[in-house]
Amino acid sequence: MGFLDFLFRRRKRPPSVTIPSGPSVAPPPATTQEPGFVVVDVETTGLAPGRDRVLEIAVIRTDPYGRIVDEWMTLLNPEGPVGASHIHGITAADVRGAPRFRDVIGEVNARLAGRAIVAHNAPFDVGFVKAACAALGYPPPANPVVDTADLARRVLTRDETPNCRLATLARLFRTPSQPCHRALADARTTVDVLHALLERAGAFGVHTLEELTGFVRAPSAQQQRKRHLADAVPSAPGVYVFEDERGEALYVGKSTNLRNRVRSYFTAGETRPRIREMIGIAERVRPIVCATPLEAEVRELRLIA
Repeated sequence: MGFLDFLFRRRKRPPSVTIPSGPSVAPPPATTQEPGFVVVDVETTGLAPGRDRVLEIAVIRTDPYGRIVDEWMTLLNPEGPVGASHIHGITAADVRGAPRFRDVIGEVNARLAGRAIVAHNAPFDVGFVKAACAALGYPPPANPVVDTADLARRVLTRDETPNCRLATLARLFRTPSQPCHRALADARTTVDVLHALLERAGAFGVHTLEELTGFVRAPSAQQQRKRHLADAVPSAPGVYVFEDERGEALYVGKSTNLRNRVRSYFTAGETRPRIREMIGIAERVRPIVCATPLEAEVRELRLIA
């Protein structure tokens, strides 16, 4: 039985502990050497890590059998405006007496330690945690990261779900928790969604954490099928146009080496959801070789216009 097989077997979970703030509660002793995962969700004053601040953070740890070890969450005083209260529901009055991130950074790092971080749209949540750590002079977390949004794109089809938003996946899998733009509720939903996605990943031969992280980073099936579109593209400067079956332009870009740039769209490094969707319907790439970078820039602007 692989690590993920036993880690996320469907079992009744014991009651979890919610700690709004304050001292840590030690988890029960682990029964194996595998630590489990730690699910993280944040609510923020805006969308830009480094400029905007964390308003609320929730951290849920699991034991090696998929049972919740503990839940911890706290509101945070951003020392400034709280941002879009109509979205997250958090007001200035709610955070007036709350700790600042610097007051809980030791708690956060202790709870992240030794586990792979799981988040939905992980660059957002993990990005804010890393930015907050860096602003205080602490090294950012270097944990392996599993993004449930990326994992969903790998194991689900468009016939099953129109998108991979957390609320959409919660409805698809009929999770007991539902997201509501609050950190603890969204983290609980992410735990439930992770369980369902790992069951799907098992059908792809994914049974260990190493296999899981590699699987999420791998090119999608559509990217692999469309790699041949780069074969006829020359290694020259110019403009490239992705086109659909009717010859309509889907995406326009420029590069000093057209072949290398176009090939990059079919690798694991290309994770942008809209680009992967575009690749799924692209049928050809039309290269336009240019003599100079200036010509390429002008042609690109004309094609986009």
